[in-house]
Amino acid sequence: MNVQTLDLYPHNYVDKIGFVELRQLLAAHCASSLGRERMLTLEASAEYERISLELEETREMMQLLTSEHQLPSLQIVDCREALHRIRPQGTYIEELELQDLLRMLETLHALHRFFTEEQSTGERADESLVYLYPRLTALLEDRPTFPKVEQHLRSLLTEEGRLRDNASRELLQIRRTLSETERSLSGMLQRILTGARREGWVEQDVQPALRDGRLVIPVSPMHKRKIRGIVHDESATGKTVYIEPVELVEANNRIRELESEERREVIRILTEVANRLRPNLRHLLESYELLATYDFVYAKAHWALELGAQCPRLQPQPRLEWYGARHPLLQRSLSASGRSIVPLDITLQAPDARILLISGPNAGGKSVCLKTVGLLQYLLQCGLPIPVQDHSEAGIFERLYIDIGDEQSIDDDLSTYSSHLRNMKHFVRYADRASLLLIDEFGGGTEPTIGGAIAQALLHRFNDQGAFGVITTHYQNLKTYAEDHPGLINGAMLYDRHEMRPLFRLSIGRPGSSFAIEIARKIGLPEDVIAKVSEQVGSEYIDMDKYLQDIIRDKRYWETKRQSIRQEERALQEARQRFDEGTEHLKSERKKILEEARREAARIIQEAGGRIERTIREIREAEAAKDQTRLIRQQLTEYKEGLSAEEEALQLAAAKKTQREVERLLARRERRAQGKTQPKEQPRLAALVTDTEREAAASHSVLGEISVGSTVRIEGQKALGQVLSLSDREAVVALGALKTTVPLSRLQLATKGEAGRLKRQQHQQPIQPQASSIIDQIHQKRLHFRHELDVRGFRASEALDAVGYYVDEALQLGVGQVRILHGTGTGALREAIRSYLGGVRGVANFHDEDVRFGGAGITVVHME
Repeated sequence: MNVQTLDLYPHNYVDKIGFVELRQLLAAHCASSLGRERMLTLEASAEYERISLELEETREMMQLLTSEHQLPSLQIVDCREALHRIRPQGTYIEELELQDLLRMLETLHALHRFFTEEQSTGERADESLVYLYPRLTALLEDRPTFPKVEQHLRSLLTEEGRLRDNASRELLQIRRTLSETERSLSGMLQRILTGARREGWVEQDVQPALRDGRLVIPVSPMHKRKIRGIVHDESATGKTVYIEPVELVEANNRIRELESEERREVIRILTEVANRLRPNLRHLLESYELLATYDFVYAKAHWALELGAQCPRLQPQPRLEWYGARHPLLQRSLSASGRSIVPLDITLQAPDARILLISGPNAGGKSVCLKTVGLLQYLLQCGLPIPVQDHSEAGIFERLYIDIGDEQSIDDDLSTYSSHLRNMKHFVRYADRASLLLIDEFGGGTEPTIGGAIAQALLHRFNDQGAFGVITTHYQNLKTYAEDHPGLINGAMLYDRHEMRPLFRLSIGRPGSSFAIEIARKIGLPEDVIAKVSEQVGSEYIDMDKYLQDIIRDKRYWETKRQSIRQEERALQEARQRFDEGTEHLKSERKKILEEARREAARIIQEAGGRIERTIREIREAEAAKDQTRLIRQQLTEYKEGLSAEEEALQLAAAKKTQREVERLLARRERRAQGKTQPKEQPRLAALVTDTEREAAASHSVLGEISVGSTVRIEGQKALGQVLSLSDREAVVALGALKTTVPLSRLQLATKGEAGRLKRQQHQQPIQPQASSIIDQIHQKRLHFRHELDVRGFRASEALDAVGYYVDEALQLGVGQVRILHGTGTGALREAIRSYLGGVRGVANFHDEDVRFGGAGITVVHME
């Protein structure tokens, strides 16, 4: 595969941006020498697919490390040298190295089981297998594990890394013989040592020692002739000699022989193991590389989580849009001293904002900004997360060039300015649309006028070549040039002019001031020197710098203001959304309550009808008149039809009271039927009807189109009624057996056909006996009606519901004026109530109560 390399200039680019130090910190997060070796050779790439893959692997490892799952330990020992050593036939691998190899195989097996079995769902058979960490799992694809080799090594080795006694029959026999010989030798040595202590040749606390693999007795030189044996050694001071008693020579020789036999057998076994490993050497070496990759990714993820780094959205084309970018080394240094870093927001994108020209005071953070861009972009192209916010975006550059610091050289006969020009020569020659140029103090190091002119010409060339860049400068001509040419954009490192300190914040869109006069005054230069400088430079230049400062200050103010307005707009939108949701909820609740009220009213009416039917049945059994039975049933039907859907809900309470009244009436009539005959009640009923008709005839008068006796319909109802009496604004209307007072504005004349139908019904049906009771009930209700409603302490929705029911009841009862007590408070409740009253038909007007009786805390409502 053709790997696209990253072009860096100069050769020490990574040193200039601080990557070498950062790479050491990354290596410290590795769990093994394999990962550290891989990390210390880390370099950036310009290949989009490779960078994307490495970032995805690191992102998955970060998710794994923050989950409840535990990654198998990657702390293994590098045995690649031992594996290379056993390539020739007849070679072998040592026992401890074999144990390290076993640990590697166990780790490999554990990783394979962890990613392919534990962190997966579904089944491979039905093609529903899904890996939770697909990129990390893909590293294991086609990579073999060695369960048989692992099992064989585990059967050969102890926990201490030695071959087990039963590794072979010969080894078992040799070690048994060796153990018996050592026990025999130990017994003989103890007997000799006990005798020497008894004779006083050795001290009582002297213990046997080992010299050249042979057991010896430490003896004082004066007694060395008294113990027959071989002197093997003496101490550095000459005060102790080490003697091997002659009785032990043969036993020691035998032990040496057995140890040699044991070593030969161990080597034979290890050679056999090497022969079994040799066919798999390539795969075993690749397994070490695989574990090095996992450790490498683990270190990157661990460092990223520690730093709070993210994997930004990656684009294949050059682009840079970072929010909250932080220099990792500077952040680490500031955190160690208890300070916090100021994050950087920066955007470079084609075609209008490719090269950012940063100006501002010295020590204001310009160079740190430039190094931050250079380091983070290099880290990103190394496949590392970078410390930015998660909604940042980044692209890939093929060339990263930097010109920072002093590169003067005595050997090369280069001055500071010459070294800068040599860098510029390389930039001009190779820079293109995939290049990122980082230039500090552009044009500095020589006479300002010529230096500024050369810098402007170079800036023009870089812009024509389509390069991206971050350039710091103090030259005014470059700031002006950037304002007038697309592709270039000014930026400023902010400075607090009142406290005379840098803010280390980058503001893009306007050039910055160097604050040279202010800083000189803060340092303490004499005022006459500063005045002389101002005189030489000219007031216009100083004023221009001052105006620039004012522009930056105003820009900061308006940006703050705009941000505040945005926050308020967002809050208003949220409040409006909550209001709309609340309104919809109230509508839904109102509809639900009305529906429940309708059902309840229907149930009560049905129940009342059933009770009436039962009562009629009882009356019929007591020989009651059939006409009266039919009258009760028909008037009940008319009453049900006359209720509109809305009035059913509002008259629910009245319906219950009517039901109780009907029950009392029928019970009273039942008691009367037991003591009196039915015919005696008919004259009283007829007399009642006669008196009513006589009363209506006596009060006959005409008012407009509606007159006494007119057939009318109440607005919003189906039932027809007859006008019994009239006043200036109201009329008493008979709805069957029910009399009610209604405003004239709510009455409508019925058609001739409807009037005829009503008259026929009246001739067919006499007024029911219980009509007088219902009329008495309404008059009683009007008598006890309170002309004042107190809603103080209510919520607005609760108060509006109460006022709605109250006003409707007042209109039904024909009340002319009511008072609503809502209090003053913030005025919100009063405004809500009055807004509602303004839309109620039947309300003529409303106003504040007289100040002596409550003023604005009470609303007086006049009905039409």
